[in-house]
Amino acid sequence: MLRGDDGVTILDPGPRTDSSEQEWQAALEQLDIGISDIVSIVLTHHHPDHYGLAGWFQERTGAKVWMSERAHQEAMLMWGPDSTMDSALPSFFGLHGMPESWLDQLPEHLNSFFPQVTPQPQVSYIGEDLPFRMGSRIWIPVQTAGHAPGHLSFFHADSGVLLCGDAVLPQISPNVSLLPGSDAGPLALFLAGLRRLRELHVRTAYPGHRHPFTYVRERIDTLLVHHEERLMAIAGMLGAAGRLTAFEVCTALFGDKLGIHQLRFAMCEALAHLAELTDRREAEMVEHEDGMCYFSVRK
Repeated sequence: MLRGDDGVTILDPGPRTDSSEQEWQAALEQLDIGISDIVSIVLTHHHPDHYGLAGWFQERTGAKVWMSERAHQEAMLMWGPDSTMDSALPSFFGLHGMPESWLDQLPEHLNSFFPQVTPQPQVSYIGEDLPFRMGSRIWIPVQTAGHAPGHLSFFHADSGVLLCGDAVLPQISPNVSLLPGSDAGPLALFLAGLRRLRELHVRTAYPGHRHPFTYVRERIDTLLVHHEERLMAIAGMLGAAGRLTAFEVCTALFGDKLGIHQLRFAMCEALAHLAELTDRREAEMVEHEDGMCYFSVRK
C-alpha cells in the first residue's frame, strides 16, 4: 500500500479467497485505513495471485483499477466471459505430446481459478513510460513482459525503489509461459525486460513474492545466465535424442512427479524455451503424421 494526500493506492491485492478477504479487512483496521481512503488499485499483471481481488475492492471502494492494456487483454483471454482457454490449452498441450490422462484434468483445473478473480474489475489503462502517480510519488511504468503479457514494473528514480511484481524475484526464477493466443516469444520479452531493469539504478526492489532485496543487478545477471544455460541444455537434449516433443522436454527438465498445477507451468516454460530456440534458428518444429509436434536441432 502507498499513502498519498489524495488517498491510498493498493498494488497487487492478491487472489480472492475467504482468508485473503479477512486478512485485508484486519490489515486495514490495524492501519486505520477506511474503505473511502482507497482511491486506486494498481496491477502489475493478470495472474490471480495479483489481480484477483481488484474487482472485489473496486465494488467496495469505488476505486479505479489500473493495469496495462496488454495485461487486461490477457486477463480477458484467461478469465473473461468469452474465454475458451479451458479447451484451447488442452488442445495445445495435446499437440505437444501431453498424455490424455493429464489433458483431461486441465479444464477443471483452469476453471477453478475463476472464483479467485470474480468479480472482474472495470479497468483503466497505464501507458508505458508515462509518469504515473501512486501514493505521494510519481513512478515510471517499465514494460517487463515475459512472465505475463503486459507486465509492468514501477520505478521511482529519486529513491531508487523498484516495484517489480514478478519480473524479478529474490530467490526463484519467475515462470515464463507460452500459451495459445498469447505472446509468441515470451522468453525474448522476459530477457529484454530484465536487461531494461538492469539499466536502472535500483537501491531496493519490492517483489510480488518474498522479501525486499537490494542485489537487483546480481539477481538479474543470475537469471540471464540461468535461461541461456537452460536453452543450451534443451538444445543438447534435442541433439542427443534426434527429436522430442515439448512434453518430453518438460519431463526431462522438471521430472514426472508434478501435480497438474505445477505441470501446467512446467509445460508452458518448456514451450517458451523451445519457441526461443526456434526463433533463434537453433531448433525447428515439425508436425508429424501422428498429429504431434516434434522439435529437433536445426540443420
